[in-house]
Amino acid sequence: MERKAFLKTCGFACLGGSVLIGALESCGTSKMVTGTINNSNLVVPMTAFQNKEAYNKYIVVQQEQLKYPICVYRFSQNEYSAVLMRCTHQGAELQVFGDKLECPAHGSTFSNTGQVKNGPADTNLRTFPVTVQNDQLLISLK
Repeated sequence: MERKAFLKTCGFACLGGSVLIGALESCGTSKMVTGTINNSNLVVPMTAFQNKEAYNKYIVVQQEQLKYPICVYRFSQNEYSAVLMRCTHQGAELQVFGDKLECPAHGSTFSNTGQVKNGPADTNLRTFPVTVQNDQLLISLK
């Protein structure tokens, strides 16, 4: 292959890769949001779950007063699960992969309701009651 043809082919491959990465990122089912604390509740607008065409399966809520984020899963219009993203094994911050949370330090995995699925962790995640009120999610931090 001639140098000019090679460079042209590589250029198109790089461009195609960039477009593909952008397309895949836009298909993500999660969203990072910042919540506000009101009394003992972490408040998140329901619109945080809205996507262009559907609803996100989960959102990750951060708040500067909280050491770890909280992952909120949406099961239906009125059914949610909120779990602290802190591994119960040694306290590492968890990562979200669809319907499971995983510890990057030692590989413990947890369900979207906080149940231990794979150790070394042997304790479920801390969960929080979630209620819907006036188009807002209220995550009780008590």
